[in-house]
Amino acid sequence: MRRILTIVLGLVVLGVAFFIAKTLASSEQKMRPTPKKTVPTVFTETVQNGDIPVTVIESGSLVAKNRIDLYAEVQGVMEPTSKDFKPGVVYRKGEVMVRIRNNDFYAQLQAQKSTLQNLITSILPDLRMDFPDIYQKWDKYIREFDMNKPVVDLPIPGGDKEKFFLTGKNIYTTYYSTKNMEIVLEKYLMRAPYSGILTDAVVTPGSLVRPGQKLGEFIDPTVYELEVSLSKSDIGFMSVGKKVIVRDKETTNKIWNGKITRINGKVDSGTQTIKVYIQISGESLYEGLYLEALISGHVEHNAYEINRNLLVDETYVYVVENNSLQLVSVEPVVYNEKTVIVKGLENGKELVSKPVAGAYTGMSVKKFEE
Repeated sequence: MRRILTIVLGLVVLGVAFFIAKTLASSEQKMRPTPKKTVPTVFTETVQNGDIPVTVIESGSLVAKNRIDLYAEVQGVMEPTSKDFKPGVVYRKGEVMVRIRNNDFYAQLQAQKSTLQNLITSILPDLRMDFPDIYQKWDKYIREFDMNKPVVDLPIPGGDKEKFFLTGKNIYTTYYSTKNMEIVLEKYLMRAPYSGILTDAVVTPGSLVRPGQKLGEFIDPTVYELEVSLSKSDIGFMSVGKKVIVRDKETTNKIWNGKITRINGKVDSGTQTIKVYIQISGESLYEGLYLEALISGHVEHNAYEINRNLLVDETYVYVVENNSLQLVSVEPVVYNEKTVIVKGLENGKELVSKPVAGAYTGMSVKKFEE
C-alpha cells in the first residue's frame, strides 16, 4: 500500500513540476520582444567631377642662404674683441669678429716698408742726373711715404727706359713684396662680411690658431632656403619665380610666402627626384627648422577628391543605390596627405562620405537627411 502511495505522490510531483516549467517557458516567450531589424544611416555626397588643381606637398629643412665657414689663414694667438666669440652673438657688417695677435708680423712689414723706402731714396741721385724729367714725381713719392699707412701705388713709368732702370734697382720686386705683406696683415683681423649671427664657435680667446683651422660658422638670419625633392613628373610644372606656401606642420598657424629660386638640373639616380630650392624670409625662422612646402602643380581634369579612408582595397568606394551599398571601382591618380584624387566616378552618384562599420555589398542603409 505504501509503495503504491509513494508512486502516486511521485507522479503528482512530476506533473506539478512539468506544469510549472511549461507555464514559465510560455510566459518567458511572451515577455521576450521580437527584435526589429535596424537599418544604419550613412552620410553621402553627390559626385560632381571637375578640374582639381594638384598641390605638391614636400618637406625639407631650412638652410641660411648666406652662410660661411670661418677659417684662419694665418697663425697666432687669438685675442679678445668687444664681443664674445660664442654661438648666438650678433655682428654687424664690418665689425671685428676675430683678432689674431700680429705684433711680430707687423714688425716684419715695417721692416719691408723701410727697405722699399731706402731703395727709392737711393735711386734719387741717379734720377736727378740721368732722368731729370721724372725726378720730381719720385721725389714727391718718397716725401709723402708714410710708414704708418698702406703703401700707395708707384708712379707710372714714362717709358721703357725708366721701367728698365727701376726693375734693375729691384724697386718693383720690393714694392709687390710689401703689398703682399700688407694683404696678409689684414687677415689677422676677421670682419663680418654682412650683418648676421654666429651659429658655431670652435675657438676662444687665448687659443693658438693655425692656418686652415676652422673657427666657426656665420649666417645671415634674414634669408633662408628650403630644399625639397620633387618627383621628375612634377618638375615640368615648376619654374623659377613660382610662388610657394611654406608652413610648419606642428604649428599650422605659422605660414610664410616663398618662391622657387633654383631648380637643380640633375636627377637623383637613387630616388629619381630633383632638388628644388625655395627662398623664404620672415620671423620665427631658424636654420635647421623642418618645414613643409605647398606647391601648386598641374590640374587633373574630370576628377573628384575624396578622403583616403573611403578607399576600399585602394581601388573601390561605396555608393548608395536603391538604399543599399554598392562597390564602384575608381582610379586613384594623386595621393595627398589626407585626401586622394580619383577618376571613374559618374556624376550624380551618391558617394558614402564617411566610413560605415561592417559595410558590405548589398547592405541596406538609409541616407542621412538634414
